[in-house]
Parts: sequence; structure tokens; C-alpha cells
Amino acid sequence: MPMLLTARRSAPIRLHTWCSIISRLSFSIQQPFSFLSPYPKPQFLFKNIFNFRRISTRAFDIERNEVASDQDEKVEVGSQLGDSNDNGSIGGCNDDTYPSGEFVFREYDLWDSFAVKLKMVFALPWERVKKGSVLTMKIRGQISDQLKGRFSSGLSLPQICENFIKAAYDPRIVGIYLHIEPLSCGWGKVEEIRRHILDFKKSGTFIVGYVPACGEKEYYIGSACEELYAPPSAYFHLYGLTVSASFLRGVLDKVGIEPQIQRIGKYKSAGDRLARTDISDENRETLTALLDNIYGNWLDKVSLAKGKKKEDIENFVNEGVYEVERLKEGCWITDIKYDDEVISLLKERLGFPNTKTLPTVDYRKYSRVRKWTLGLTGYKDKIAIIRVSGAISRTRGSLSVSSSGIIAEKFIEKIRSVRESKVYKAVVIRIDSPGGDALASDLMWREIKLLAASKPVIASMADVAASGGYYMAMAAHAIVAENLTLTGSIGVVTGKLNLEKLYEKIGFNKEIISRGRYSELTAAEQRPFRADEAELFAKSAQYVYKNFRDKAAFSRSMTVESMEEVAQGRVWTGSDAATRGLVDAIGGLSRAVAIAKQKANIPVDKQVTLVELSRHSSSLFGLLSGLGNSIVEADTAVKELLEVMASSSGIQARMDGIVFEKLEGASYAGVVFKLIKDYLRSF
Repeated sequence: MPMLLTARRSAPIRLHTWCSIISRLSFSIQQPFSFLSPYPKPQFLFKNIFNFRRISTRAFDIERNEVASDQDEKVEVGSQLGDSNDNGSIGGCNDDTYPSGEFVFREYDLWDSFAVKLKMVFALPWERVKKGSVLTMKIRGQISDQLKGRFSSGLSLPQICENFIKAAYDPRIVGIYLHIEPLSCGWGKVEEIRRHILDFKKSGTFIVGYVPACGEKEYYIGSACEELYAPPSAYFHLYGLTVSASFLRGVLDKVGIEPQIQRIGKYKSAGDRLARTDISDENRETLTALLDNIYGNWLDKVSLAKGKKKEDIENFVNEGVYEVERLKEGCWITDIKYDDEVISLLKERLGFPNTKTLPTVDYRKYSRVRKWTLGLTGYKDKIAIIRVSGAISRTRGSLSVSSSGIIAEKFIEKIRSVRESKVYKAVVIRIDSPGGDALASDLMWREIKLLAASKPVIASMADVAASGGYYMAMAAHAIVAENLTLTGSIGVVTGKLNLEKLYEKIGFNKEIISRGRYSELTAAEQRPFRADEAELFAKSAQYVYKNFRDKAAFSRSMTVESMEEVAQGRVWTGSDAATRGLVDAIGGLSRAVAIAKQKANIPVDKQVTLVELSRHSSSLFGLLSGLGNSIVEADTAVKELLEVMASSSGIQARMDGIVFEKLEGASYAGVVFKLIKDYLRSF
């Protein structure tokens, strides 16, 4: 037991952002102790349902990967992944400087129609879809920003978005039926999905949503659909958003553990969970700003979609409405129907007899339809897409699996191969990471900087790119974030746990024989710091912070004084970061691609091929993880816990401390487990 509590000798400093829980937002910003449509009842548009459609000038392609020497499976997609005008322009974002990457849809001409028909004749068996089919997709739970293999469980954001694009051009697809259930992803991914729904509607093909259980995130997506249905017994929880912070200092005092915390940056609140019994003014300021941004954005987008005033939407939420009938009366949903009734409605509108089954194709099968089959291929200019997700570590640990986190040595290999290649005109690095090992972050920053010296590099942020995640992004020529991406967190927290009183209570004794004045700095958890040790600890933390801050200032072409004002460990939303010079543009992947084309001197209307350099997870662990939800959840929790404990050596640049969590339906045991897991992460 003492071994579990012993501070690691090589882990004196970690950057951490404070942990809190935003109920019903399932988005988290935890920072371990570490451093560094608008129509109430719209009608379907069927006039062009069975017409072939022309490919946009920005489409998809698939080829073999000429660069990657490992077995990375490459999927090429084109810059058709468009942003709608739903983005808006935020402060520091200059639309005259950066292209919007807006989705453009064009009909097929006769030759394109013939070519697509011919390719469908030779399509592989698993790519064949019955004409007049409805694409059905269930959006729920965790959504990964990585590509998924055939046998991988869970949903993949790239494949969800790709399915929307393929369906817009597929003459066999007459519409989309979208099941939206409780989500556990962040607001960045939610925004990307919503944008693709709006883009899909430009094709003139219908999209219908169904929400059996609905909170703010689910309704945010559903409000973009042409029609939205719910069963009579649907769970609606549109009560607003909350944020809370939990503290362990009182518990630690009772068991005899004294946290000795040194933080650099007044907003760096990671140590507060251990050191304080209540929320600090600075942490309250940060969390309030984040909550206001998220809630304000939700009100703005929903009011626009429903054609209502923002004040009316807010008043409706404040009434605490849960009855489905009132939601229908207020035009929040189109009608109250069970799933089978919606399917019968679709059959009637599409002209299918009630006795026949509605032809459908699901998300997993449609993900296997190649873009080649739809004629979305053959563009000369190529832009590489490199996706990185999860916690950052320098090397793969013995407890990690192939798909876990960002492994710096693997990432560096890929970056170097792309740098040496003459195939790619530009690179987009897609980041979804709260950070991790500071040394690994710096090594990757260096490699990205070298890559940027040879070709344009654009960073695209998903849910979170903070601390070590932001460290990586700041090496790019331009940074693109979603409105509600969580980023920044440039600060330092360091400390140790003094277990002297705990050891006295349990009768445990530890003695150390050492050489060197500071050799016991992190090894002696059985006593508090000496005065000279505390001074050295504080100086080392200050040194780490200055390195991080100064490098951020250099990368963003800011003075150190200007960077100091926006650093200090504070977490920003993408929109706030843009107004403060930490982010260049607001948008999704397609805007990052449009900027990459601009930097590479590729005409904005010229087709390009996006080459996904991502490994599909098909390991034995991935196969076994699909056996059952309970097994998956338990295994994932244990794997994450063991991985964090195994990889916590070395200075960290991690933002693992704010948790935006959806609490409805969660057991108290789950909440307690999260507290224990986060507590152990602090070691």
C-alpha cells in the first residue's frame, strides 16, 4: 500500500487544470496534477430525390499510401467536408484572410451520372445498396475522432461525417433517418456533426431525427434536422447547464495526508482539488466563463434553428418543461410518434406499400462504401490529414494498447515520413487531446515546426486541445478551433503528498539513506519539504512555466507580456481564444483544409484529395472490447487508470481537470469511481 502512495522520483512537476463537473454536458477538462431547421414543421423536398447529383469541386478520393512505411491504412477524402455559414465570425478571425471552407453542392451532369452507374455495377458485394434506401445512423455515447476498423466498436466522427457526404451524392440514398441518443462526447464533435447535417440538407434530400432521450447536446443536433420526432414516453431534460467542483482536502486531512502544492499561474487550479476545501475566485471565473460560452452558444443556435427569440428559448428552458406534449405545442419537435410510426410515415411519403419493409442501410455497412463507387476520386493535389487523440506519452507503455493515446515516437515517425515526401502539398493535424508528457509534447512541437518549414501545416482542434495538446498546435502556420473547443491551459502545478501523519496512524515507518542535498526531494513522502527543498521545487516549476509560456509567445508571434495575460493556466473556449490571439480561425476540419489549400497556393475551387494517415484499430483488445457494454466500460476504466499510473513519470503538460459530465442516469458509484480515478491521477 505505501508503494501506491509514494511520490514518483521522476515526476516532480505536472501541469493541471482544475476538475469540475458540468452536468448534462458530457465534456471534460480534467487536468491531473500536470504541467504544462428553422422550421417548426418543414416538409420533405423530394423533387430531386432520384436524380443523380454532380460531384462538388471538393470531393473524396482513395488511393494507396505512398509514404507510410508501416501498415497504416490510408483513406483519402476530399475537401468536400464543408463548413456551413453556421460558424460565424469571431473577433480575431479574419474572413478576408482565411477562406471559410463552406460546403458547395452541385448536381451530376449526364457523363458523371453514367460513370457512377457503371462503377456501381462493378461495386463489391458489401458496397451494394438497394436503390431508394434510407441511411439510418444512431448517434450516441462516445464518439472517437479517429478512424475505426471494421471490427472496432463505437462511433467514429470522420466516418459519420463521411457518411453524410457520401449520402448527399449517392443516387441510391433517398434520405437519412437519424437516431439521436445520449452523447458522451464534447461540444466540438457535436458542432461538427451539426454542421454536416446542415450541409447534407443542401443536397435537397430529407433528414429526419428521432430522440427517445434528449438533453441539450442531443437537441442541439436534432434541431438541425428537417423534422424531429419523439415517442410519448421520451425523456426530455432541457433544464439548462450546471458546473460543479469537488474537493478532497477535508478527506485527506482526516486520513493524515498533507498536500504540498506549488502552482504557477493564478488560474492553474489543478492542485485545488487536493489543497482546498472550496472553489477559488480564479477557478470560479474560469468555469463561469466556460459555462456562459456553452450555454450562450446553445441558446443562439437553437433560437436560430427554431425561428424564435433567444429570450423565448431561455424562458422555455427556465419553465422546466418535461412533458412531450408541451414540446410539440411549442414546436420544439415536429410530432409525437414511436419509431415504427416514423418508419411508416417514411414509407408512405416515399410511396412504399405498408406491407413492405422500408429499404435501409445502417451506419456500419454504409461506412464500407468506397468513395470510388460514387465517382469521388482522382484529384492530383493531395493534403495529408494526421489525427491524434488522447493523452500524450513519449513511448508506448507496457499496459497500453495500439489505439491508446498519442505516442510521441510513433507520431514523430509519421511526421518525418510526410516531411520527406513530395506527394503532399500541405498537412492538417487534427488534435483532440488534453495533453500529457511535457517532454513528448516538446519533441512533437519540434518535429511539427520542422515540417512547417517545408510545407504548410494547419492545426484543427476537436473537443479539446489544451496544455500539451495546445503545445502541439502552436507549431502550425494557423490554428482552427470550434467555437466551444477547450484550449489554452498554459500553466504549471507541482507538489507532493506528505504522508507523515498517515504513516503514524497506521504504524508504518520508512527510512531513506541518501547522497546529495536534494536526493530526497521526491523520494521522501514520509516528511514535509525542507525550506531549501520547497524553494528548489518552486524554482523548477517557475522554470518549466517560463519555457512553456515563452515558446507559446514565440510560436504565436506575441510578446511575452501579451502571452502572460492569456496564459497563467487559464482554459479558453475556441471563440475566446480567437479574440486573444491563441487561435486563428473558427471552424471545423473543412476550414482547416481550405486554409491549407490557400497556404499551398491551390485555387480554392480546385479539387484536392485528403489523405488520412490513420491506423485502423483491429487488435485483439479492440475485438474483445465489443463483447458487451459492461465489459467495455469496466475494461476502459481500468485500462485508463493503469495507463495513467504507468505513464506518469516525467514532467506533464496535461489539461485533465475540468469534467463536463452528463449526470442523468449515472450511478453514485460511477461518480465515486471518477473521484477515486482522478485522485489517483494526481500522483
